[in-house]
Amino acid sequence: MAEHFLSAYLTPPGPGAVFSVRHDQNVALWRRDGDRVDLVRVWELERVSGQKHHFWPLYTEGRATDFLAALLAEEGLTPAEVTACWGTPGLPGDRPVPKPSGAEDFPVHSLAHLFSGILRDTRLFREEQIVGLAIDALPDYAQETRPNRYWYAGCVVKAGAVTFLPVESPGPLYTAAETVFGLEPGSLMALASASETSIAFDAEAGVRDVTFFGGSATQPWKAAHDLVREIVAEAERQLGGAAPDPALSAEDNLRSAVMKVVQRCCEAVAIRNVERLLEAGGIRAEDTHLATTGGYALNCPTNTLLMDRFGFRSLITPPCANDSGQGIGLGLLGLYGAGLLDGAELRIDSAYFGREVRDTEEALAEFAPWIASVTDFDPEQFVSDVSDGVVAWVDGRAELGPRALGHRSLLGDPRSTKVKDLLNEYKRRQWWRPVAPMVMAEHAADWFACDRESPYMLEAVQVRPEVRALVPAVVHLDGSARHQTVTAASNPLLHRALDAFRAATGVPVLCNTSLNDKGEAVVDQAAEALNFCVRKGVAVLYLCGRRVALRTEPLPAAAAPTEPRPRALHHFAGQEDDRDALWQGWLDAGYTVEGMYHLSRSHELRAERELSTPERVNMLAAYRAAVDPSFSGLAENFRRTHGPGGSFVDPSTLTGAFGVINPLRRGR
Repeated sequence: MAEHFLSAYLTPPGPGAVFSVRHDQNVALWRRDGDRVDLVRVWELERVSGQKHHFWPLYTEGRATDFLAALLAEEGLTPAEVTACWGTPGLPGDRPVPKPSGAEDFPVHSLAHLFSGILRDTRLFREEQIVGLAIDALPDYAQETRPNRYWYAGCVVKAGAVTFLPVESPGPLYTAAETVFGLEPGSLMALASASETSIAFDAEAGVRDVTFFGGSATQPWKAAHDLVREIVAEAERQLGGAAPDPALSAEDNLRSAVMKVVQRCCEAVAIRNVERLLEAGGIRAEDTHLATTGGYALNCPTNTLLMDRFGFRSLITPPCANDSGQGIGLGLLGLYGAGLLDGAELRIDSAYFGREVRDTEEALAEFAPWIASVTDFDPEQFVSDVSDGVVAWVDGRAELGPRALGHRSLLGDPRSTKVKDLLNEYKRRQWWRPVAPMVMAEHAADWFACDRESPYMLEAVQVRPEVRALVPAVVHLDGSARHQTVTAASNPLLHRALDAFRAATGVPVLCNTSLNDKGEAVVDQAAEALNFCVRKGVAVLYLCGRRVALRTEPLPAAAAPTEPRPRALHHFAGQEDDRDALWQGWLDAGYTVEGMYHLSRSHELRAERELSTPERVNMLAAYRAAVDPSFSGLAENFRRTHGPGGSFVDPSTLTGAFGVINPLRRGR
């Protein structure tokens, strides 16, 4: 008889929910039937709520239980039919996440990242060799009862035997740059290749005597910030305020030069990680698979550098390498620790575990005034639609992770730089942001200087020089591209569309970027996609095998939407009374607002539960306020947003909520 399990990366309901906030929250559902275990569904909460990176908590156990019940109902289940739930204390059926033997010195957060990569395929795990690295900014302490010796977990897997080792993370260097420049890591990574502006700086020497292990052994933050500030100062000195690339501002020239050095520093740290693990395991890279996980694993240039430099057999990093994959990792840890994978078969070989499109007919009826026609997919018509232009593409179950992989995408003609500009205009991004290519897998080696599969867009490889002029919209300044390989087995309809474009143009490549506006989560359902197309003037939406042609003016006249379509906000709205009661509970216990803010920023202090008395926490906060002039102002801003009357649980301010909470983000 089949059993079902949940693994949930949600903010734990209860007192800590007023300040210990998780981001990129998600829930995974598993089924075990005999000797087979399957991942059934993953709900990324940003797709449910529409809040980018989803921060909103569910403050009470009742709210959290009702939310899980609504998700499970989509699969015909109830919470009572779930055997166990791992990952979020306070949920029904909660069980502690077991730490494997030898991994006691690492946080559950980092171990979940690690297992989301190394245990995606039980056959591979049991029979072959894997090097795993969990490298992000900072682990989540929601499940810890004491500070951890190390923050970042690495391992060597030999035929199912796992040896855990601490690794360094380059993540704090990108976090330091994010703090200095006020841009997210994706924008900073793009800026590095947006111009040729560079400076002379010995990156290897810069990190030679610095370690980034984290935990009680060493804190990486000061070293990371000191190094980034040193790079910025040297760039300011060498550039002298000049803008060598006139297409960019002087500030962006500076950022581009700095990020080139930061990237090299990060790569030097990643290289010595791999060298340590290979040496410790006594193994050769060419006999071994590589799994990078954690937010830094989304850094495509580093993944490619490690693959090329060491010659690993394959890259088995998941598409949801950041915290959006924590639910999967927590589930794998739980199943592994409970012995439910002993001898069982499990293989997660796809990115498509999100929701199916469930509202096609309702959405077509809602947007009928803008719809000119609905017809079946026709390859020749698709080529005509996408040539020198852009179409929206929605099909089947949503992909996991932060990157569009052909189920919730904007597709465009790679032969035209105008298309790249149009895509960035639709998404309100900087003009220099690159657009990724998708390519038919069987033709990838003819266009990219790499014969490895890249189904999840996790590498940045060189476009072959002889074809770069044919696909200028997807080529970075350094000649690279972040490509996705598409097979007929993994994505039959999209592969058919690519093949039609290849037959007509000789180019088996299309531009691909996520279907969402600035500040909007990637669309999940048909109505959200149609809303985007109407607002932006996208003329054609391919929706689950049908071509939906849109009018520029509605018939009969109707008011066009001006904002992204609201999603399931009711799950998270109306929690002000719950929040205020929890907040008052901290005050009644003797904590000051400054003390609460200090706890919100001190993950290890929260883990020291017996020592985190009001007296000690308030004393530490008072010391911080004395040495840091900005501390009191930040604590007051924290009170205004998280306390009574605050904006944090007001779903009417989607982008405002993200902007307020962004400084509290831990890792990616």
